[in-house]
Amino acid sequence: MILSKKIILLGHFGVGKTSLIKRFIHQIFDEKYQTTIGVKVDKKVVDIHGVDLTMLIWDIAGEVKNERVHYSYMLGAHGILYVFDVTRPSTYENLTNEISQIRQTLPIAPIQVVGNKTDLLTENSLDSIKSHLSSSHIIYSSAKEGVSVENAFYDLGKAMLK
Repeated sequence: MILSKKIILLGHFGVGKTSLIKRFIHQIFDEKYQTTIGVKVDKKVVDIHGVDLTMLIWDIAGEVKNERVHYSYMLGAHGILYVFDVTRPSTYENLTNEISQIRQTLPIAPIQVVGNKTDLLTENSLDSIKSHLSSSHIIYSSAKEGVSVENAFYDLGKAMLK
């Protein structure tokens, strides 16, 4: 069976959304910061439990607050990867409210929360953030090192197929 699903990446600017996509699709990491203007769409076909899932991945320009994300970019999304930067508390201090705002627009789409840039923290600092956020549903990743990037996309893929 072949299915096609739209995935959107949301989060503040500079959290690593584009880097996660590049790592997932092309297995590369680029040290240069590239601002996304508007939206860029990529695709990757993955096998999840015998289903060929075509992930149409929308890289949406980051904003300081998510209510600025153009509503039309979110329409028809089957899943959301919400990315924050573990080194910048401003990108996760209002995580619950930001997820609630997304839920108002996309009430049934699964959301996978990803804390990116773990390579920039010590293990103790990361543990402190994990205990502060106290959610077992967050995947902590490093696009630079490729840590847990595949897991984030595959876990979202599995949730979309339920």
